[in-house]
Amino acid sequence: MENSFSFFGTPRFAEIVLSELVQREWIPSFVVCNPDRPAGRKGIMTPPPVKILAQKNSIPVFQPEKLSEKYSVFYEERDYFVVAAYGKIIPKSVFELPRFGTIGVHPSLLPKYRGATPIQSAILNGERETGVTLFLIDEKVDHGKIVAEKAVSLEKTDTYTTLEEKLARSGAQLLTETIPDLINGKITPREQEHDRATMTKKMKTEDAFVSPETLEAALRGDVLKAETIDRMVRALTPEPGVWTLKEKKRMKILETRVSENKLILVKIQMDGKKPQSL
Repeated sequence: MENSFSFFGTPRFAEIVLSELVQREWIPSFVVCNPDRPAGRKGIMTPPPVKILAQKNSIPVFQPEKLSEKYSVFYEERDYFVVAAYGKIIPKSVFELPRFGTIGVHPSLLPKYRGATPIQSAILNGERETGVTLFLIDEKVDHGKIVAEKAVSLEKTDTYTTLEEKLARSGAQLLTETIPDLINGKITPREQEHDRATMTKKMKTEDAFVSPETLEAALRGDVLKAETIDRMVRALTPEPGVWTLKEKKRMKILETRVSENKLILVKIQMDGKKPQSL
């Protein structure tokens, strides 16, 4: 399909979506992502995943600290924009520029799990199904009219990383299946059921703490605690990372499983040490 669009996205989720689009020969005219940021203990300036992929495919990249219509040279004459985990608020003066609107790719079945951590929240809550939604960006968070959605199964072994990849690939496939019909007027976007909306929050270090008493109970066979900790590890690794205290030292819990109602520690990392398999 001949079309002209810009892609807004920054982290790995967006990079997977863009990679799938490129493989399907849906090449954006321009990529917009966050600026390079310091990373690691040495604070080395590091480009976001989307920028690296775009440069490999010779796609022009724009990295504004703040979006504004004054940069419209980068957006004009586009049929639509695609937004996947961009990480910044897109002002109305920008998202209204393209002829067919700005399409968000959100990794949940909206209106459930709006906000910053839909993937983590689905795992934490023990969902057996989640999905990806295409919606028209408006001035509220994950609030716009739904264009299309697709359910994705969530397995008991899924981690944040595996589920993120499944949802991103499904999102890219849904884009290529849906956008031609949207442009041709075959799809009428529908309002979300806003009274059913749930919001997620950004996960902090304290949200990933497991008390030594809770961990001990899970290891001894408290199945509810075992399954809760296992979901935490699958959802919150690598960020912010599940941790506890052992002999007053910080211990990261990197990988677990549940067997015969007991939590099994598969991989841990003591503070200042290398990860170790148990």
